[in-house]
Amino acid sequence: MASKVIHAIYNDDDLLLQAVKQVREARYHIGEIYTPFPVHGLDKVMGLAPTRLAITSFLYGVVGLTVAVVMMNGLMIQDWPQDIGGKPSFSFLQNMPAFVPIMFELTVFFAAHLMVITFYMRSKIWPFKKAENPDVRTTDDMFLMEIDAAGHDVDGLTKFLYDTGASEIKLIEK
Repeated sequence: MASKVIHAIYNDDDLLLQAVKQVREARYHIGEIYTPFPVHGLDKVMGLAPTRLAITSFLYGVVGLTVAVVMMNGLMIQDWPQDIGGKPSFSFLQNMPAFVPIMFELTVFFAAHLMVITFYMRSKIWPFKKAENPDVRTTDDMFLMEIDAAGHDVDGLTKFLYDTGASEIKLIEK
């Protein structure tokens, strides 16, 4: 049995936010929303759980800081100690003020680059992956709400969506 979804297209982000509120109050299931730019507050209106990416970013920064400390201690103190500018080369703690910029830069470097990789993996955006966007207008100026129509009166749902401000509605058989 093929499943049915309805694509409701909106032309304003504020209209979309109000429509999402009304659709959720009417107990319809929203499968996905496609927007040309991030819409502030959409995740809260949809009832999505908060993301844990900030925790991941912090952990990646800690990994970068650890790599920086181990690298500088191994290279500048243990392996090849040098007297640069009169700084003692036998203690990491005495040299730490000179190492702070390197520690900061590697912390930011690791957090930024590993977060990009994590974002691509989490979003399932692989190289040469075909786009899954159902309507190309959502990359320009339109907003699309995909609603599961299985088990619902399609005509009633279509009328309801037009009442929420949808400019165009399509029934899609998947």
